[in-house]
Amino acid sequence: MPFRAFHEHAAGMPGPHDRVRAADEERRRRREAELRSFDQRIGEQLEAMRRSGELRSLPGYGKPLPEIEGWAETPGELRLPFRILKNAGVVPPEVELFHRRAALRQQLEASASDAEREELSARLTELEQVIALRLESLRSTRSL
Repeated sequence: MPFRAFHEHAAGMPGPHDRVRAADEERRRRREAELRSFDQRIGEQLEAMRRSGELRSLPGYGKPLPEIEGWAETPGELRLPFRILKNAGVVPPEVELFHRRAALRQQLEASASDAEREELSARLTELEQVIALRLESLRSTRSL
């Protein structure tokens, strides 16, 4: 620590790290205020729509939200990431691995030669090990 910074720190004066921390804290406070303001505006609009009866014309008004397929079976930590992937039209890597495994199994059943069956069987075994490791990783870390 340079001599001047040491003395400022020892004397209780704010140092450069304190200024950075204060600026970060101020940015965080402003962002939280913006979010609260945004939430309030949404709440106000919804309340105005409720009072005017506009919400009653919506098809699902007064009914429970439809259950999302597979939602209950998916671990809580993975629901949002998987939902984002689905909405973006992206298949999770594990599903892609399952598709590859199914294709290899079909090729294995349709193969005519012993050499081809042996090669496909080895590829299938390797792929199943990759799938098992990936699923175990998902179970243990509960994250993508």
